[in-house]
Amino acid sequence: MNKEVIIDKINNFLIDEFEVESEDISPEANLKETLELDSLDFVDLVVAIEANFSIKLIGEDFVGVVTLEDFYNLIERKLS
Repeated sequence: MNKEVIIDKINNFLIDEFEVESEDISPEANLKETLELDSLDFVDLVVAIEANFSIKLIGEDFVGVVTLEDFYNLIERKLS
């Protein structure tokens, strides 16, 4: 799966499932501050990622993940 497909899938479920405004989505968007995702949202996000990409995420995977670009890269790494 290429990065464009990963980005598209993630962006779509952020909009559909987390009600993030499409204009707020950019690679440099801060997950907590800009997208306003809280700890419960992160749990739901992990479930959505696992369902959509068939990968397993753990807490340590999120160390250093601050922006949406960091998150895209994390998923890309896990899929490779």
